[in-house]
Amino acid sequence: MNTTDHTPAASLPASAPALSTQDLQQALSTFFAPWVQELGLQVQSWGKGEVVLCLGHSERFVREGATLCGQAMMAAADTAMVLALISHFGQFRPCTTVQQSSSFLKPLSGQDAIVHARVIRAGKTTAFGEIELRGAVDGKPVLRASTVYALL
Repeated sequence: MNTTDHTPAASLPASAPALSTQDLQQALSTFFAPWVQELGLQVQSWGKGEVVLCLGHSERFVREGATLCGQAMMAAADTAMVLALISHFGQFRPCTTVQQSSSFLKPLSGQDAIVHARVIRAGKTTAFGEIELRGAVDGKPVLRASTVYALL
């Protein structure tokens, strides 16, 4: 994982020579809808074709029983994979989710979630990825997802 920052860019132009953690963090407010931004995702680390985010614990995203709701986990997973694609290509490429299959392994309550997304394969028109969410305190996996994206 790359946690070393390079020269930051205000946005992610096609000619950007290198990405930085700040570039990926900025992508969250540049390329995603306001409600996705409200998740408050924070880039923890990244490498080519992968990214690790933190989804902070918030009462806004819990359901009965004080557990993190599945909708927030799935949105975080989908968002993390788009950032992993940015790190894979070195810039933003328009894409759309074609398929996301999520398995909820156990409830998560009272702690942040760590979201690790990695690109499995990216071709000219399609990309495949895997995402895992774990509890930030106990490290136990709570969600596994596989995704397919159309690259536009």
